[in-house]
Amino acid sequence: MHRPIDIDRVIRLYRAHADELARVRKEQRKLLAPPTLLKAQLDDIEAEITYLLLREAKPETVVEIGTFHGWSTTWILQALRDNGNGHLYSYDIVSHVERNVPGRLSAGRWTFTQGDIRENLEKIPDTTDFLFIDAAHTASFARWYIQQLMPRMTPGIPVCVHDVFHGRCALPFTEGAVLLRWLAERDNAYLTASRAREPEVQHRLNDVKETLFLGEPLKDSKDNPMIFFTLR
Repeated sequence: MHRPIDIDRVIRLYRAHADELARVRKEQRKLLAPPTLLKAQLDDIEAEITYLLLREAKPETVVEIGTFHGWSTTWILQALRDNGNGHLYSYDIVSHVERNVPGRLSAGRWTFTQGDIRENLEKIPDTTDFLFIDAAHTASFARWYIQQLMPRMTPGIPVCVHDVFHGRCALPFTEGAVLLRWLAERDNAYLTASRAREPEVQHRLNDVKETLFLGEPLKDSKDNPMIFFTLR
């Protein structure tokens, strides 16, 4: 049986990796310092949960669809470095990420492919054991990856999808609406720390972070609209 990603599991991971996470947060803060062109897309909690799930899963092959300026890319690579293993395959139609990812993180553990992922499906490794999606937030793109990409994934892998819950509910005719409907049909549970959707989850995690001296924000936004689930 595949373990769902839930709040208690995430809290345990915060406590287990608190010291390493504190170090990574310091390194990530430096990446945002002027004169950087890097724009942080992920909010703090969703970035940290991604890091923690990667530390726990210890994946060999991570796929990231949507890099933009590379904030999520650097978080993923931090986790792979700390695991001492794993390779990240990233895909985007723009190449801003290449100027922002430090060589000390990317060397030997990162492959970037520029282009529309829908035209490069064959380049996604069959061995993918962790999937991160933050690309086009349209209903048509969600239908594409549900129909074309998800069947290629092995059940039981962790999946992260960004920009689902900026409000209490996903907007109609968006990626989030299509994805949530698909998850419900499969009885596939998910976790979100979205302030709009699950404020109590965000409060609990912020309380834990304060006790672990991880409360100082890296960026101003506290939306945390990402969802996390174990693929059934």
